[in-house]
Amino acid sequence: MNVLVFNVGSTTLKYAFIDAETEQVSESGLVDRIGQPGGDAINHVVAAKIAIDQVGLNNVGVIGHRIVQGGDLFLEPTLVTPDVLSRLRTLDTLAPLPNPAARSVVEGLVDIGTPQALVFDTSYFATLSPAAYRYAVPEDWYQKHAVRRYGFHGTSHQYVTEKAIQFLGGDETSRIISLHLGGGASATASVGGRAVDTSMGMTPLEGLVMATRSGDLDPAIVLHMTEHAGLEPKDVREALNRQSGLFGLCGDPDMRTVLDRRHAGDPAATLAIDIYVRRIIKTIGSYIAILGGLDALVFTAGVGQHSPEIRSLVCQSLQHFGITLSEDKNEVCCDDPADISAPDARVRTLVVDTNEELAIARLVRNRAKS
Repeated sequence: MNVLVFNVGSTTLKYAFIDAETEQVSESGLVDRIGQPGGDAINHVVAAKIAIDQVGLNNVGVIGHRIVQGGDLFLEPTLVTPDVLSRLRTLDTLAPLPNPAARSVVEGLVDIGTPQALVFDTSYFATLSPAAYRYAVPEDWYQKHAVRRYGFHGTSHQYVTEKAIQFLGGDETSRIISLHLGGGASATASVGGRAVDTSMGMTPLEGLVMATRSGDLDPAIVLHMTEHAGLEPKDVREALNRQSGLFGLCGDPDMRTVLDRRHAGDPAATLAIDIYVRRIIKTIGSYIAILGGLDALVFTAGVGQHSPEIRSLVCQSLQHFGITLSEDKNEVCCDDPADISAPDARVRTLVVDTNEELAIARLVRNRAKS
């Protein structure tokens, strides 16, 4: 079965044409700067049609879409029907940027007649216990307004965790911490390929320090900035999502540039990296406590896969947990997966190339067979 995968971002649409049985990718591409001056498309529907014109639909059995937020409504890959689309619209408020963009593509392609399937970033976290996903807030916030932790980057975490377990010859007891470190960043603790905790929450804002997102902070800061600093809620939302993180700390969201500035002795960049790394270390330590030990630590995504320095900084403080890197392997790793652990390390440290498009194709294939 051939699957045409659409992975919609806020201003991008990645696509891949994949034979879901052989897992061979015959064509892939990116429609960039959607809706921006000089961009490739005026909106995401036009972007999808550009991709279809490139690939064609003659041999496409199903179109698979990545959807960021599935809430409590969608816990597994789901075939598109009018009822599914109606329920999907109700989740726009939980992910006001990514969900409407992806949904617009799904709705815009209904008339072409090709079956469509939805794969949700949140579905990997359907295995979280209430102790992991509930917040200590009034009960009616949860019951009436769906205030709970959902988790994100689930497709990536599931893919690299399963790949790590297979590489290590593990089983249903394998304890894995995966770090998806890109523009967005998140950590997930899994046992045997089942998520037990994750750093992102009701929205992708919670957790680790990111390129432009703050990650964890005292919620009273929001009240302080609206009640005493004169900011509107939308201004605070904008600041925490787009003006914080590395950008807020040193004025630059690009990890490569921030590291270069750190090497040159820039104090703001140095502090930004220190805070970024410290948050990751704190999260790993808490997850090791929850898991009762660790078999493998996995780095993935842009920063995780391509920054030996960040991997080294993160692992330096974790040696007492048995996490020790081979600096030579860390600097030159190129295999996938790459084991960058020191020979005597009790915990394996891996670099795994995430492939969300292939993960989506697999999930769509399995859904079609069920």
